[in-house]
Amino acid sequence: MAQDVLCEVNNCVYNKSGNKCGAPQIYVASNKGKEAETSHETDCKTFKPE
Repeated sequence: MAQDVLCEVNNCVYNKSGNKCGAPQIYVASNKGKEAETSHETDCKTFKPE
């Protein structure tokens, strides 16, 4: 399991110093069904605007 999750989205409530994600869990979904071939085919469902 990942020890550090990094995120560049500064307007997310979970964005912490050093581009760290402070969310208690991360939910990543494919926008192409149940499988993705590239990162462009995924979305962070954890994102919550400030």
